[in-house]
Amino acid sequence: MRKILLLGSGELGKEFTISAKRYGLEVVAVDSYDNAPAQQVSDKREVINMLDGDELDRIVGIHNPDIIVPEIEAIRTEKLYDYERRGIQVVPSARAVNFTMNRKAIRDLAAQELGLTTARYRYASTLEQFREAVKEIGIPCVVKPLMSSSGKGQSTVKSEDDIELAWNFASEKGRGGMSEVIVEEFIKFHSEITLLTLTQKNGKTLFCPPIGHRQERGDYQESWQPCNAGTKQIAKAQDIASKVTAALTGAGIWGVEFFLTADDVVFSELSPRPHDTGMVTLAGTQNFNEFELHLRAILGLPVNEIAFMRSGASAVILAQQETEGEPEYSGLEEALSYINSDLRIFGKPSARQHRRMGVALTWGEQVSEIDGLRDRAKKIASRISIS
Repeated sequence: MRKILLLGSGELGKEFTISAKRYGLEVVAVDSYDNAPAQQVSDKREVINMLDGDELDRIVGIHNPDIIVPEIEAIRTEKLYDYERRGIQVVPSARAVNFTMNRKAIRDLAAQELGLTTARYRYASTLEQFREAVKEIGIPCVVKPLMSSSGKGQSTVKSEDDIELAWNFASEKGRGGMSEVIVEEFIKFHSEITLLTLTQKNGKTLFCPPIGHRQERGDYQESWQPCNAGTKQIAKAQDIASKVTAALTGAGIWGVEFFLTADDVVFSELSPRPHDTGMVTLAGTQNFNEFELHLRAILGLPVNEIAFMRSGASAVILAQQETEGEPEYSGLEEALSYINSDLRIFGKPSARQHRRMGVALTWGEQVSEIDGLRDRAKKIASRISIS
């Protein structure tokens, strides 16, 4: 039985683990806290600080995995090169994980090496450098830690009064011991999309129908598939996605994010794994959901095509406050009374304000139904209470 070491065991890792178990694989789920979502469905679990290289070495030595699948950014990623040299498959590749877990590396690759269209940007390691970067990029601008996830540390500078607050917020929230931040031009976009891109060991690169999404506090709130994008914009997004994933190397699913403007497509970010906005594929929008696609690519199993099946929408279920002890959920019967409705409760052992605790899903047959589906997904999510 082939063994997967899953580094990060959140809701995305949980769905991936379920897919892996259906193919008879052994999964060891690792996270920084016990009873994380993926650990509830895995064969074994480990609780370590994945930013500690010695701890990573210890876990790899104990379990001797065939495949390492990173799910989060908070990993001592340079260690993955060592494991890859030892013959362990790193997904999609050690190079891909190291580049994409660091906004500086991936942005420089996209803008400078590949010449792709991105927002103008500057880096800063001190408050003085940060002030200069903001002055050069202009207000408004977007500020992010170089290493973070789920919008942590991200903010928008809308006036000079925001500058020091944004610096403190970003530099304190960065992962991996990095205080350096990126200052990005504020793009006037009408929508954001995720283009799930599948790279294969022995097959061509495939694309899922583009997914529209909305964020708050830098974190995904809802997504829908397909989204309203022009044929030329989709073609350009596919071209960009194919170039950047080829440069990073490896097989798996990639969440490639873009801004759509009135007349262009602007590359934003890239995740080398299933994407949170891609949870909408759990609504049966495709012949394979993003987790199944990721697994098949990792194992070298062929995917001949990704076929669109039906329209779908998702909306996150958020905690409104911190809970003492294990969260309890109510309102499931009311939520599931909606036509074409489904839920995923992630099973996180604690809640805090704005933490994603589940996702509501709905679907329909017509592309023209998207607005109604988005509204229904949010209504389904609103019926769930967490206490």
